[in-house]
Amino acid sequence: MEFFAYRDGNISNFIDNRTIDFRHDFKHTLQMHSSMVRRLSLERELEGHIGCVNTIAWNSKGTLLISGSDDTQINIWRHSDRKLLNSIETGHSSNIFCTKFVPETSDEIVVSGAGDAEVRVFNISCLSGGRAEEIQETAMTPYAHFQCHTRRVKKLAVEVGNPNVIWSASEDGTLRQHDLREGCSCPPAGSSNQECRSVLLDLRGAAKRSLAEPPKHLLQLKSCDINVTRPHLLLVGGSDAFARLYDRRMLPPMSSCRRKTSPPPCVNYFCPMHLSERGNSGLHLTHVTFSPNGEEILMSYSGEHVYLMDLNQDGRNARQYTCGDVVKHWSFSPALNGVELSPLVAVASERISSAKSYATVQSDKSRKLMEIAKICLEDEEQYCIGIEDREQYCYGIEACNEVLDGGCAIDSLMKHDCLCTRAALLLKRKWKNDAHMAVRDLNEARKINSSSFKELVYMSEALSQVSKYKEALDFAHAAQGLDSSNAEVAKMVESIRNELSAGSKSDPRAGGIISLSDILYRTEANSDASRDGPRSEREESDEEIELDFETSMSGDEGRDAEPNVLHGSLNLRVPKQTDSAREAGGSNRFCGSPSSSCQDDETIYQPEAVIDMKQRYAGHCNVGTDIKQASFLGQNGDYIASGSDDGRWFIWEKKTGRFIKMLLGDEAVVNCIQCHPFESVVATSGIDNTIKIWTPSASVPSMITGGSADSVSVGVEKAQVLMAMESNQQSLCQTREDILPRELFDRFRRHGFTEGTLHPFECAQS
Repeated sequence: MEFFAYRDGNISNFIDNRTIDFRHDFKHTLQMHSSMVRRLSLERELEGHIGCVNTIAWNSKGTLLISGSDDTQINIWRHSDRKLLNSIETGHSSNIFCTKFVPETSDEIVVSGAGDAEVRVFNISCLSGGRAEEIQETAMTPYAHFQCHTRRVKKLAVEVGNPNVIWSASEDGTLRQHDLREGCSCPPAGSSNQECRSVLLDLRGAAKRSLAEPPKHLLQLKSCDINVTRPHLLLVGGSDAFARLYDRRMLPPMSSCRRKTSPPPCVNYFCPMHLSERGNSGLHLTHVTFSPNGEEILMSYSGEHVYLMDLNQDGRNARQYTCGDVVKHWSFSPALNGVELSPLVAVASERISSAKSYATVQSDKSRKLMEIAKICLEDEEQYCIGIEDREQYCYGIEACNEVLDGGCAIDSLMKHDCLCTRAALLLKRKWKNDAHMAVRDLNEARKINSSSFKELVYMSEALSQVSKYKEALDFAHAAQGLDSSNAEVAKMVESIRNELSAGSKSDPRAGGIISLSDILYRTEANSDASRDGPRSEREESDEEIELDFETSMSGDEGRDAEPNVLHGSLNLRVPKQTDSAREAGGSNRFCGSPSSSCQDDETIYQPEAVIDMKQRYAGHCNVGTDIKQASFLGQNGDYIASGSDDGRWFIWEKKTGRFIKMLLGDEAVVNCIQCHPFESVVATSGIDNTIKIWTPSASVPSMITGGSADSVSVGVEKAQVLMAMESNQQSLCQTREDILPRELFDRFRRHGFTEGTLHPFECAQS
C-alpha cells in the first residue's frame, strides 16, 4: 500500500523533466498521475434526479455530462460550472439503465435504453437556446423509437465518428444495430413486416455453464463496448462467465428475432481459468470495456473480482488456454503445458545462489521488496508489531506484485522465490479466490524448479483450500518423497486422506435443500421460447405466483434459530408451457436455425480456446446490482476503478494490481464511474439520487477520502481500508444463492414447472 514508492515517481520531478525527457503522452500521464489520484476528493454533488442514477457519460469534448435515472429522466450537465442545463422527460415506463451522446451531432442527439425494453433517441437542439441560468424541464417526443427488444436494455454503444448507428444490448439475448438512416421506429403492430431485422447478434442460445459445456442457454446481455481504435471489434458480456469478442465484418446479415439462430463464432472468449469450470449458474458479468488504446479489456463479475485481459488480436496470446490446460492446471505432472520441468537446472541455480547474493544479481529495489514480502510472511511477533496479520499479508502480496509485474529486472531464481512467497501470502490471507491465484503462481514456479519442497507443500495446501483433495494428495506425496521425515507433511497427508474419506461418504444434496439459483437461473434453451416472440404475446402467456418461504441465513446455523430466520415471499413470473414445449423440455438439444435439424446428442463438442487473465483487482464487493462498472482512469488507462456495494469506490494501479485509494461515494452502492476525457476529474453515481464529482483537490495525498499526512492518521487509514476490504470479502463469499427447503421446490413441482422455467421479477434490483 504505502510501503514503497509509486511507479510513476514524484510528480514534481516528472514536471521538471518534461523539457528534457519529452514524451508525446506527457499530458496523458499527468492527467492521472499517482499524486493526482491519491488527492482525489469530493468537489461537488450534482442534484437534479429523484431516483437512483444508473448511468452517466461524458461527451467527446468533456464539456457535458449526461445521466439517466430511475425517475425516467435524462439530465444534461455543463462541466465548466457543474450546472444542470436540461432535464428531459423521456416517456420511458421503467428505469433508465443507459444513456449516450451520439457522436458527430454537436451533442444535440442523445439516446437512452431502459427497463421497458425500449431505445429512445432525442433531438435536443431545440433546448439549447435557453439561458444557462434556467433549467429546462421538457417532456419530449423521441424522433426515433425502437421497441424491438423483449427484455430490459442494459447497455448502449456508439462508434466514434459515426452519427448514424446505435447498438443496444438486452437481457433478451440479442444485440441490435439501429441505423437512423434506415428508419426511426419499429414497424407498427399488425403490419405485414412487423419484425425488425436489426438483430446483429442472436445469443439466446450462447450461454455456457463451463468451458467444456456447449452453448445452449440464454445469454442475457449486461454490457457491450465498441473498440475505439478498431471499431469493427465488438465486446459483449452477460449472464455467464465468458466475455466474447466479435468482428462485425465477419458476422452474418442482420435478422429478426422470430427464429432463434445458432450463435455466430466469435474472435475470442475471455475468462479467468479458475472461473471457466465452475458451472455456477449465478456467476455473470456486469461490465466489460476496452482500454483507451484498445489493446486490453476489463471485466467485472457479480460475486467476483475485476480482471484485466489482453485483447490478443494476432492470435498468439501466451495466456490462451483450452480444456486440457485446465486439467493440467490442477494435476501433478513432470511437464506443464508442454514445458518440461528439469530439477537439475534448479539444483544448479540453488548451488550458484549460495555463492551469489541477490544484491549481486538483482536490482536493489527488487531485493528490498523481497525482504518486505518475506518479513510479512514471518510469524515472529517482532516482525509485525502494530500490524494485523491480514494487513501484513496484503503488504507482502503488493511487494511481490511489484517485483513480478512492475517491470523489475529479476532472474529465474528470484522469480521462483517471489512466486512461492506470494503464493504463501495468498494462502494465509484467504480472500476469495486467493487459493486459485496461489495455484497459478505455483504452476509458474514449477516451470523454473520442479523439485522445490516448499512449492509442493504450498500447492498441496492451495488445492486443499479449493477442495481438490485428490490432486492435493498427489503433491503432498511428492513433498513427502523429498523429505520423508517431515512431521508437518505427514500430518498434511493424513488430513487430506481424511477429507477424501469424508467426501466419498457425503451427499452434496443431503438435508433436503436446493439452491435458489438451481430453480431461478437454470434457463434452458427451450424455456426461453416464451420470450422469443413479440413482448405483448410473451406477457399474455406468463402467469404470476407468489410463494412464501422461511429459511435460516447462511452461516447462522450454529446460532439461535429465530433471530436469523429469513422470512419472505418470492414473486415469480412463470411462462405457460404448451404440451409441445413440455415435450421439448425433456431434451437438451438445441435447434441452431430454422432450416437446420437438431444436433445429435452424441455429437462431440469441441470447446474453444479462451484467453486467461493477466491481473486481478480485489477489495470491493459486487453482489447487489448487475450494472456495476469497472473503468480505466485517464487517457493512458494506468489506473482501474470500480464501484462497490458498501458505498465506496476503489482505485488500483493497473499494471501491478496495487491498491491506491478508497473513497466514500454513496450512502448505499456505487455503480457508475466515468473519468473525464482529458482532465483529472471523475464522476460517480449509484443508489443516491445525486452525481458526485471528484477532483485532486485534497491538500495531501492519502489512501482514503479526507486523509491526513501524519503517521498516526496514516496508520488509522490503513486499518480502515483493510477493515472495509475484509468486510467486502466476507460479502463476496456469501453468494446470492439462497437456500430453499426441498418442500418449497416440491411446491414448484406440483405447479407443473420444470427446473429452469421460473424467472423472478426484475424490479427489485438493478
